[in-house]
Amino acid sequence: MSKFAGSILDTVDQRTQLVGENRLEILMFRLSGRQLFAINVFKVQEVVRLPGLTRIPQRHPHVIGVVNLRGQTIPVVDLAQAIGMRPQVTNEHSTIIVTEYNRSVQAFLVSGVERILNLNWEDIQPPPSSAGRQHYLTAITRMDEQIVEIIDVEKVLAEIVPMDTKIPEGKLDNPLLAKAVGREVLIIDDSQVALRQLTETLIQLGLQVHQCTDGLKGLRQLQAWADEGIVLTDKLLMVFTDAEMPEMDGYRLTTEIRRDPRLQDLYVVMHTSLSGSFNQAMVEKVGCDNFLSKFQPEKLVDVIVDRLERED
Repeated sequence: MSKFAGSILDTVDQRTQLVGENRLEILMFRLSGRQLFAINVFKVQEVVRLPGLTRIPQRHPHVIGVVNLRGQTIPVVDLAQAIGMRPQVTNEHSTIIVTEYNRSVQAFLVSGVERILNLNWEDIQPPPSSAGRQHYLTAITRMDEQIVEIIDVEKVLAEIVPMDTKIPEGKLDNPLLAKAVGREVLIIDDSQVALRQLTETLIQLGLQVHQCTDGLKGLRQLQAWADEGIVLTDKLLMVFTDAEMPEMDGYRLTTEIRRDPRLQDLYVVMHTSLSGSFNQAMVEKVGCDNFLSKFQPEKLVDVIVDRLERED
C-alpha cells in the first residue's frame, strides 16, 4: 500500500465529519508535463505503483490493460490519453490511482502523485471557456499560484463504457407513473454527461427538466422561484443534486434547502457517483429524502415512484 493510502483513509473519515460544511479534499497528480490535475479523494481507494500489467485484446484504446490487486481484476485507463493528451509511457516508476465511480472500480495511470489538498468548495470554480481541455474538466482551483484542473471522470468513463439511459420496459408498467407526466424536476450537477444522462431518462417519464451546473446556482434558482411567490412543492416533483460541485456541494445545498421554510419540504435526491455506507450516512445527516448511485435508470424509476406514493 502506498504512502498515500493511510492519509486517504483518514481523509475519508474526516470528510464524513465535515458533511454540510462545504469542504472537500482533492488528490493532486501529474500526467505528462508540469500541469497539475486532481480528483476528489473520496473516490480514491488507494495509490500504488503499477503492478504487472496484462494486455487484453479488443480493448478500448484508452484502456492499456488490466492489473490484479488482491484478487480483483481492475482495468487501467491511460488518463492522459483519455483527455486528449499524448499517451503515457509505462515503466517501473509508473503509478496508478485506484478509484470507485458508479459502483465500478478502475485505475488511472498517472506519472506521479503530489499530495492531498483540503479546500472549501467556494475555492473551486468552473473551468474558463479558454481552457483547451474544458470539456474534460468539471472545475479548477489554485495552489501556490498554479492552476489545478479537476477532471470530469464521469465523462472519461462514459466515453469508454457508454451508459444506457433507456428505462427497461417492465419498469414503465406502474400506473402510478402516469401522475409524473407534465411534472417538473430540477437537476443540479456540474458534469454535462451526468446532466444529459439523467435528463434523457427523466423525459421518458414525461417529466419537464430544469438544469443548474452547481449547488449555488441551484439554490439561487430555488430562491428566485420562491421570491416570485411560487409554492415549490407544487412546482417541482423533486430535486436531484450531485454531491461534489463547484461553489457549493450537494450536502451543503441540501442543508440550505432544509433551513429555508419556503424550500424545506422539497423532496431531495442525492444522485452521485460516490458510493459506500459512509455516503449513505452523509445523505441521512443532511436530510436528503433518497439516495441514488449513478447511473441506474431502473432504480431512478423506483425513486420517482417513492416520491409519487408520498403524495397519496
